[in-house]
Amino acid sequence: MPIYKFKDWTPVIATTAFVHPLATVTGDVVIGHNVYVGPGAHIRGDWGKIIIEDGCNVQENCVIHMFPGTTVYLRAMSHIGHGAIIHGANIGQNCLIGMNAVVMDRAVIGDESIIGALAFVAADVAIPSRSLAVGNPAKVIKQVSDEMLNWKTKGTQLYMELPRELEETLTEVRPLNEEEPNRPMHPNQYLTWNETK
Repeated sequence: MPIYKFKDWTPVIATTAFVHPLATVTGDVVIGHNVYVGPGAHIRGDWGKIIIEDGCNVQENCVIHMFPGTTVYLRAMSHIGHGAIIHGANIGQNCLIGMNAVVMDRAVIGDESIIGALAFVAADVAIPSRSLAVGNPAKVIKQVSDEMLNWKTKGTQLYMELPRELEETLTEVRPLNEEEPNRPMHPNQYLTWNETK
């Protein structure tokens, strides 16, 4: 997997984390236990430090970076959706950053908040804890309910189990062709937010 030392900084990755071979981690980066980093993610700690605490996931094609002299925090159980960009921000515990959302420099996302897909959180904005924020620029539209938070937490727990499962079973193979038997179906273990209502 592409893990790169930059100047005097070598990434530190917990033994129970999983960084996909197609992800890139550079420089002053600390990745905690049971963290999942998906293919295409770029975590670049060249101009500052990135701390990804236990239980986080950084999904496919995410970018985490900063302006010089900044420390980026993803607090425990942060859930960074596909294609999101975290640039110099502080993401609180058990937050969900939606797909293709952008969170800019010095923004602070309070614990247990949800940032909607495609939202833009501008530099220096503080989103209070347990807030649902959407739009460009992102605005708080309501508080995160217990039901919404439970749904988010269950989804993140699936990602916390994924590193172990990938270490045990991920194998590069040739694909089956149409004449070979089909693989087993996935059980429906997880409902979308709308299906939980």
